[in-house]
Amino acid sequence: MSVVSCCIPVLECVYCLACTRWVWKKFLYTSGRESENWGLATATEFEPVPRLCRYILSVYEEDIRNPILDIPGGYGVNPEWIVLKKTHVETEGRVTPYMIYLDHDNSDIVVAIRGLTMIKESDLLVLFDNKLGQTQFEGGYVHNGLLKAAQWVFERDCAILRELLEKYQDYKLTFVGHSLGAGVVTLLTILAIKNRERLGNVDRRRIRCFAIAPTRCISLNLAVRYADVINSVVLQDDFLPRTTVALEDIFKSLICFPCLLCMMCLKDTCTLEEKMLKDPRRLYAPGRLYHIIVRKPFSLGKISPTVRTAVPVDGRFEHIVLSCNMTSDHGIIWILQESSRALDALVEKEHVMDIPPEQRMERKASLAKEHMEEHRAALQRAVALDVPQAYSPSFYGTFHGTEEHEYSSGTEIPSDSSDWRRSWDELAGRLFDTDESTMR
Repeated sequence: MSVVSCCIPVLECVYCLACTRWVWKKFLYTSGRESENWGLATATEFEPVPRLCRYILSVYEEDIRNPILDIPGGYGVNPEWIVLKKTHVETEGRVTPYMIYLDHDNSDIVVAIRGLTMIKESDLLVLFDNKLGQTQFEGGYVHNGLLKAAQWVFERDCAILRELLEKYQDYKLTFVGHSLGAGVVTLLTILAIKNRERLGNVDRRRIRCFAIAPTRCISLNLAVRYADVINSVVLQDDFLPRTTVALEDIFKSLICFPCLLCMMCLKDTCTLEEKMLKDPRRLYAPGRLYHIIVRKPFSLGKISPTVRTAVPVDGRFEHIVLSCNMTSDHGIIWILQESSRALDALVEKEHVMDIPPEQRMERKASLAKEHMEEHRAALQRAVALDVPQAYSPSFYGTFHGTEEHEYSSGTEIPSDSSDWRRSWDELAGRLFDTDESTMR
């Protein structure tokens, strides 16, 4: 007994030291670490973000001609250009309110979906309608409730979007949403690409998506595969794109949120990266990531904002950041404010407004090429890490200019690892050769 009694204090000390070390490491982990090696975004590619945030905010207004919220600079929405706007009653609780807006100033057809309302039971039901590995879609896994919401919107408004796309053939089709709405527009974008014949065979390059402060809604292979059309915008320490615990558990545990937060932090700290990547059911923030940095670690005030962007495979917002701003950074008004500051800083730095139109077009072309190359590298990285099904592009294409008829939805996946790796090398070679020839 004396030996046991002597061991207990030693074990307690070891346990306390281990806990202290973990807490210290966790508090040293800051949001800037995730994107510190990413490239800097340009004003050209980031320009739509503040404007689209204003469109999302305008969906909260019952009458845009008589707004209740006082938004600095206004919403920038012309009421005459609103094609349709649906409330909670009109959506039958299937999805949060949204609008279709015809932005003639920017040659854009915009589908804007707002975030959830805590007092609306229907919104919470959409969010909670999901279990790990419940829904397979396009060779990956997706959030079940968000997929059903996206399907409802697509079926109701597909004809309207087709009519607008055929009438305005130079306009882009932009899907944008915040929080819960960001997850819906992510899956709505994939549905639109999957069913382009129902939209009048619209060119894939005319479709794009901006998911603002998104929930984790698609598996890693889908997140990387559609990174050429889907963009996620995350403000500094935002908790939602980093939250891997079931959201239903979070809302049910608000009475003991510190306990849940501690469990979440322990889980994301102790789970091996290799195990995360090998789990095909694990959901992620979608597409290309834009990370807005407005604070430095342990600093008291804000800094000049910077925006970093990448298509990461590993290290894709995997860790909760313990910060007093982790919830406030999720708010659409704060994202609008900081993204506007960030855009102003980018414009000032690059002097975009002084560039002649011809050079500006050349810069856009070179930027598109850089993004395409980064997308290819991300897919190759996913294959190298054995991310499930990352090597199997969908029938609907992965890159701009890909010849879709070369692939079939029934393509078999080789069972042997070396076989499918060789298949990937051959397929990637064909894709890259096709892309380069179309760009010439």
